[in-house]
Amino acid sequence: MEQDQHTSILSRKLGEGEYGSTGEGSDRRIARSRWTPRRILSILGVVAVIALIAWAYSTATGGRRLRVDADRVTIADVENGPFQEYAQVTGNVLPRTTVYLDAVEGGRVEELFVEEGTRVEKGQPLLRLSNNDLQIRLINADAQRIEQINRVQDTQFRMEQNALSLRQQLVQMNYQIERLRRAHTRNKDLYAQKAISQQEFDQTETELDYWMRNKDLTLAAYKQDSLRMAKQLVQMQGSVNRMDANFRVIQEIADNLTVTAPISGQLTALDAEIGELHSAGYRFGQIDELDGFKLRAGVDEFYIARVFAGQTATTLPVAGEEYKLIVRRVYPEVQNGRFEVDLDFTGTQPTGIRRGQTIRFRLEMSDPAEALLIPRGGFLQTTGGSWVFVVDEDGTARRRDIQVGRQNPQVVEVIEGLEPGERVITSSYESFGDADILVLN
Repeated sequence: MEQDQHTSILSRKLGEGEYGSTGEGSDRRIARSRWTPRRILSILGVVAVIALIAWAYSTATGGRRLRVDADRVTIADVENGPFQEYAQVTGNVLPRTTVYLDAVEGGRVEELFVEEGTRVEKGQPLLRLSNNDLQIRLINADAQRIEQINRVQDTQFRMEQNALSLRQQLVQMNYQIERLRRAHTRNKDLYAQKAISQQEFDQTETELDYWMRNKDLTLAAYKQDSLRMAKQLVQMQGSVNRMDANFRVIQEIADNLTVTAPISGQLTALDAEIGELHSAGYRFGQIDELDGFKLRAGVDEFYIARVFAGQTATTLPVAGEEYKLIVRRVYPEVQNGRFEVDLDFTGTQPTGIRRGQTIRFRLEMSDPAEALLIPRGGFLQTTGGSWVFVVDEDGTARRRDIQVGRQNPQVVEVIEGLEPGERVITSSYESFGDADILVLN
């Protein structure tokens, strides 16, 4: 029996290769995998059951919960109140009237009479330019004008001389006609009495006819010549008038070489130095009339169809007081997503304001009307106004779908989903994740 046990042990060792055997031709034990399909399915089933239990518990308790420090959220009341849609805009203070100083004709700066920032009166000289080409044009225009005036005067003189000569001729002709008419009348009686010959009678009649025809031709020629010279005189006089007008224009341009103040006010800009050359149209500066101020503001292009002249606005407190404004002009050009408007103060305007100062104001888009309101807050960036967390009396906040309407920079109009007196969280929801219920500590 001991021998049989020994033989069995020896056979097992030989099969396992304990004595250097390769194990070929002997039985070998095969290791089994720990992750069998049956075991994997069992684990997945357990996980599914646990998830189902967790979902059921979450549903039974009202949704996913998150504990939040109450001091880190903002809670506001839902209430009825007056709502007015408006855009909050920032404007710059500008003088109500500004006149620019542009060069009518180019030239060299010869003199500066005032300094930038001083108050000037209408018509006061500010600077003087020189322009040699303009002076030559003025001299030539004056010479041409004088030459044409001399031609007109010469034509008028010749017309007067012709008229005088005609009068002298007419006197002579009338004398001859009258003398011959009397002679012809006398000869007619003598011829009837056979006191004179036929030849003598015919000679007197012929001379009378000659002088009468000569007078008619002279008058006709004078009339035609007078009409021609009168027409020429009108043309020449028109030329003189045009030359006078041209001379006056050049003279005015020459006068504009001395730049004067077109209005009384403050010379807020003057860009000129002695010796500089500037072309026509160059802007030397501007004068601001100090009788009042306006605001110029850039408004978001979203409102371009809703802003018009006559629209009202109200400033934010300036030195503790609000002021009324009215839109005077809307500039339709859009640049960088904004368009500009000019507004005037109605009634009084803030004391002590200066050019360039910024003033914020509310540009009113509608009349005040009663509405259900909640304050604007960071929640809008997350929800877009489609839902909010409503705070219950037990200190929890539950998610609720709502619908919002119009908005302004301070409040949002609630159309449905909330009631007056309820409280909502208006601060940002970024840190709440997918929570449905907030437990406020």
